[in-house]
Amino acid sequence: MTGRTTLVGIMGYPIRHSLSPLMHNAAFEALGLDCRYIPLEVKPRQVRSALNALRRLGFRGFNVTIPHKRRILSFLDRLTPEARFIGAVNTVEIRNGRLIGHNTDGRGFYRAFAEATGRSLRGKRTLILGAGGAARAVAFQSTLEGAASVAVANRSLARAAGLIRDLRRRTRRCAVSVLPWTDAALTWGVGQADVVINATSVGMSPTDPPLLLSRVLRPDQIVCDLVYQPPITPLLREARRAGATAVGGLGMLVHQGALAFEIWTGRRPPIEIMQEALFLSRAD
Repeated sequence: MTGRTTLVGIMGYPIRHSLSPLMHNAAFEALGLDCRYIPLEVKPRQVRSALNALRRLGFRGFNVTIPHKRRILSFLDRLTPEARFIGAVNTVEIRNGRLIGHNTDGRGFYRAFAEATGRSLRGKRTLILGAGGAARAVAFQSTLEGAASVAVANRSLARAAGLIRDLRRRTRRCAVSVLPWTDAALTWGVGQADVVINATSVGMSPTDPPLLLSRVLRPDQIVCDLVYQPPITPLLREARRAGATAVGGLGMLVHQGALAFEIWTGRRPPIEIMQEALFLSRAD
């Protein structure tokens, strides 16, 4: 690093598990850019002061992860139409001292889904587990990609219902519904779905139980887990036991990160280099 090094990073709490610094710094090095990407552990009550500090320190921008994707909205100067549409932010650009909120999660998820499966979401019945920032992005992107239906299940029924209300305001072609977080409702919802997506943080801890068991899954389903560490989560193990197509979260991590990279640098990132950096971290 030098006195001219451009700084970006990722804000979250906790943040030590993040692999984003590995892939972004590998991309910067490959392109010969004098930039560094660093983890920024920020507690919820520290968000306002952290944003002021990043602005004063000359950061170019940063990613946003759990638990700040929705909380940060009120502190930003402007939202892109996409971020406003989704109601959550995962990427912030700092331009002329102004904080501009973007969301690359939805497009990143869809690019990863298509890359991993060779399929689209058009006509698919989709069940999303969770109603936080990542769930919102995936839900809205699913409607944009022509999903036949989107059902949302969340431990807080009110939060899931709020997401469904927002979806109904923005789409009329896709059937949307909310499910209570009960064994019976989840079993029924999985039975109706072509694609099941975990957008909660369950699975990050090695002691987490699987959200669903193999007996409720089918071989013709696609099961996606947005959790990327560990690469094979308890849910994905159950999906494999059922013979379903199992898609981990590393692909989404790469593609949403690549879109953020373009926002900050104006350059297309070397996606293969970013993927290789994550692969080597898994090998370690």
